[in-house]
Amino acid sequence: MPVNKRKIFNDPVYGFINIPSDLVFDLIEHPYFQRLRRIRQLGLAELVYPGALHTRFHHALGAMHLMGQALNTLRSKGHLIWEAESEAAQVAILLHDIGHGPFSHVLEKTILAGVPHEYLSLELMKDLSRQMDGRLDMAVQMFEGSYPRQFFHQLISSQLDMDRMDYLNRDCFFTGVAEGAIGTDRIIKMLDVVNDQLVIESKGILSIENFLNARRLMYWQVYLHKTSICAEVMLVQAIRRARELAMSGDSVFASPDFSLFLNNTVTMLQFKENPVYLQSFTQIDDYDIWACLKAWTKHPDFVLSTICQRILNRKLYKIRFSDQPFDQNQFQEIHQQLRDQGISDGWHDYFMVLGQSSNAAYVSSKEHILIKMKDGSVCDIANASDLPTIKALSNIVRKYYVCWMKPLTLQS
Repeated sequence: MPVNKRKIFNDPVYGFINIPSDLVFDLIEHPYFQRLRRIRQLGLAELVYPGALHTRFHHALGAMHLMGQALNTLRSKGHLIWEAESEAAQVAILLHDIGHGPFSHVLEKTILAGVPHEYLSLELMKDLSRQMDGRLDMAVQMFEGSYPRQFFHQLISSQLDMDRMDYLNRDCFFTGVAEGAIGTDRIIKMLDVVNDQLVIESKGILSIENFLNARRLMYWQVYLHKTSICAEVMLVQAIRRARELAMSGDSVFASPDFSLFLNNTVTMLQFKENPVYLQSFTQIDDYDIWACLKAWTKHPDFVLSTICQRILNRKLYKIRFSDQPFDQNQFQEIHQQLRDQGISDGWHDYFMVLGQSSNAAYVSSKEHILIKMKDGSVCDIANASDLPTIKALSNIVRKYYVCWMKPLTLQS
């Protein structure tokens, strides 16, 4: 009996989402994509916003839904889009995050040596295309930007793509941060194409201004929230310490696939030459890391067990921000606090971490957000808007920080 592949998802953000084709159904059913159910969209942000429990699976379906709406808008304005192109664009955005590891970018900073998730997504899309007799080849071209009609790539990856539109809406919904709300329907209705470039009709300028401002606010309030930064810093240090112990011959609990990365420095070249690494990567999700953190709380190594216990019990590091890089003399008090807790100087770089965060809602030096004026001309949003704040949003704001472990108190 044939399987009905035209299923419907009930999405809390958009309502009902239709699966547009049999190919999309088969991709959603594939283990590579099902893994995204086990990877949270916002990593450790749930320690700040308890409702932030949605997954990359949710986000991918939402982005695919918005892509379908965007393509319908362009067709309604007279742009010819073949069914094969429509399916390919929806497949490309559906799979755009398939290469994400657990906790978003944490693994990229620890156990992968310069291997970005975008590269892994592309390799997994190519592998899926091989498994499905080349049916994803057009989607791969759109994803990497080699397809002749460039506006498809801009819908997938640009400063006004379906990825950003969904994650802003979805993250706003699940965190409860109302300032992140954007007028998705309005923006999509204003989409057009001029000279193979994605543009927004001038009637949509206010919606784009709101979109950029919402993105800036969401970065400061959610993605770069001080508590999220501290939690991620601690997770990075825990994995870093576990990896050092594993590579020095100590016994460190991990699933077989995660252990492969803990015990080896895996580079881009190795991913290309040995398919074992890519296949093992597809078996790792948030649950592997949580299981390790729980097991490592009982590890005899003081550094590893202490950090893991604090993550699990939400006894996080403190954080101090500065507009300027810190002077080393400013850290004497922190070093003394660590010594008072019995932490030797040789371990201080695990318990005191320097870093910086940056936020630019609109990077005008990259792909432009183009506005189609009433006379048919096209210009950058920064020049089309009468709000001086748009140019201000183009400025990269950097904040320097130091995170460190303070003594536990009854109030902490």
